[in-house]
Amino acid sequence: MPFRVVIDNEEAPATPGAFLYQVELWPHQSLTGTAFVWVIAGTFLMAMLPLIALLGTSALWGILPFAMVSVAALWWSLNRSWRDRDILETLSMTPETVTLTRQQPDGTVLDWAANPYWVRVRRHDKVDRIVDYLTLEGGPRRVEIGAFLTPEERRDLQDQLDRKLAQLT
Repeated sequence: MPFRVVIDNEEAPATPGAFLYQVELWPHQSLTGTAFVWVIAGTFLMAMLPLIALLGTSALWGILPFAMVSVAALWWSLNRSWRDRDILETLSMTPETVTLTRQQPDGTVLDWAANPYWVRVRRHDKVDRIVDYLTLEGGPRRVEIGAFLTPEERRDLQDQLDRKLAQLT
């Protein structure tokens, strides 16, 4: 599951600012570095296999660029997906604040904070192509959380967050 609970205190902490609940979320990471190499190499070999029959003909030079473009497009799309692995969302709850921190693939950090009394977790049935879209409302703006999770994981996350927010307030 691409989220894990880091801190989960059942009772409110005695010291102000101490975490009651903290969860980290990240995108699915099913493609390893070795598998990335195997997929690119396998695609290259499968694209070159039909071209063996064209060796020594002028038709080879007409088809070769298209085969190379298809391998390059696969490499680019997998590399783009690979960079999205660096996304990390951290939701922290203290008796005073609820904070959501999102680290983007390029290293920039986006923060959102609100008073836990006003924070609500809203699940929208469908927003564009995302089913069970989750947002946090109650601070200076509405923010999304866990857009990269599956619908079942978003529902589980909403249940956990609703329970912890009810415990805080």
